[in-house]
Amino acid sequence: MANHQATKKDMRQAAKRRDRNRYYGKTTRNAIRDLKVITDQKGAKEAMPSVESMIDKLAKRGVIHKNKAANLKSKLAKRVNTLASA
Repeated sequence: MANHQATKKDMRQAAKRRDRNRYYGKTTRNAIRDLKVITDQKGAKEAMPSVESMIDKLAKRGVIHKNKAANLKSKLAKRVNTLASA
């Protein structure tokens, strides 16, 4: 257990950040899951920008790595674009 005032504060801040990061990460994962369920291309293309924005924000905040964000966006874009041919 922390004994110094600054260390206690750091623990409080870390707990807040952890909860916030978990919330944003889970919300983004749910949005990605919902986007994958959409079967029509028009609906998927409308939902895509908001999901990409959420992914970019996670990368900017350091919750996920920027390469992981790029990979996620690439896979989603590929999936949305294949809906046209299906």
